Amino acid sequence: MKILITGICGFVGSTLAHALREMQPDNFIRPGSETNRVPLTKLGVKVFRGDIRFARDLEKLPAVDWVIDAAANPSVLAGVDGKTSSYELVEHNLYGTINMLEFCKAHRAGFILLSTSRVYSIPPLAALKVQSVKKAFCPVFKKSPPGLSKAGVSESFSTAPPVSLYGATKLASEALALEYGETFSFPVWINRCGVLAGAGQFGRADQGIFAYWLNAWLRKHPLKYIGFDGKGSQVRDCLHPRDLLPLLEKQMASNGKGKTRVQNVSGGAQSAMSLAQLSDWCTARFGKQAIASQVAPRPFDIPWMVLDSALAKRQWNWHPQTPMLQILEEIAVHAEKNPKWLELSAPS
Repeated sequence: MKILITGICGFVGSTLAHALREMQPDNFIRPGSETNRVPLTKLGVKVFRGDIRFARDLEKLPAVDWVIDAAANPSVLAGVDGKTSSYELVEHNLYGTINMLEFCKAHRAGFILLSTSRVYSIPPLAALKVQSVKKAFCPVFKKSPPGLSKAGVSESFSTAPPVSLYGATKLASEALALEYGETFSFPVWINRCGVLAGAGQFGRADQGIFAYWLNAWLRKHPLKYIGFDGKGSQVRDCLHPRDLLPLLEKQMASNGKGKTRVQNVSGGAQSAMSLAQLSDWCTARFGKQAIASQVAPRPFDIPWMVLDSALAKRQWNWHPQTPMLQILEEIAVHAEKNPKWLELSAPS
């Protein structure tokens, strides 16, 4: 079976490719991503350099059986942060997906989109009533909106706008992927991922937060709690991308009958942690570090985001395999071995 992975030289794509060892197009837009090309080539992965925004770049690609779309600008602040224009965001995250869907249509290939938790509506999440428990926000579930429970945000939670420009491009990509698959009779799966984390991730303050926090802490770079109580109580769960592989293999082998096409895929409540709790872990691992505080939130910030992956577990018998503490230790070891990682992945 031939598999094409877009964004293969990014963190998620390269992690998947190390196991799947197949081919892909990539424009290496993310700083540092070019460094992944040589290791992938040594593994026998055929790397095509191109830009999925341009249909002509896909013409040189051979036919494949499946496309795993892992290429995107992954920042919720994209399009509004002054670093990327709103048009560029739509080009990368939506037009690129459309080109890949046309590729799948032409080659009768299946399509798997790695989507995001940020397709869920921001206002009800931002307005969640929360209480701080052991330095971490916890929703008051008696007054929680439909689709939210102690297990997290389920697929039934509202996707009504606003979801951010980034979230809107991913939600539109989901809808188009499902329509293309139905109209042109090729299989489509949508996996809404929470925070993906692990060694080799390119960390910045607005994305790859676990990798960024650990690398910055180790090097004594300035760190800041932003928003809400200014104490770092906001919570996210995390998943190692290699834990996606068993799910992807089952999806590619399935005929799809009786399966829901869209599912959450995340570490869940057992792999959730606040920034303050992450700081405690870093203190124990690396030593103390002063952290500044800014009470005013950034655009699109929410206090608590944990995805409920019960549907994926029911449909595929899928569950995360890498505990959160193991993920953090893996990132820490990589950070110690790569002292210039932040400069490489996010140069000023």
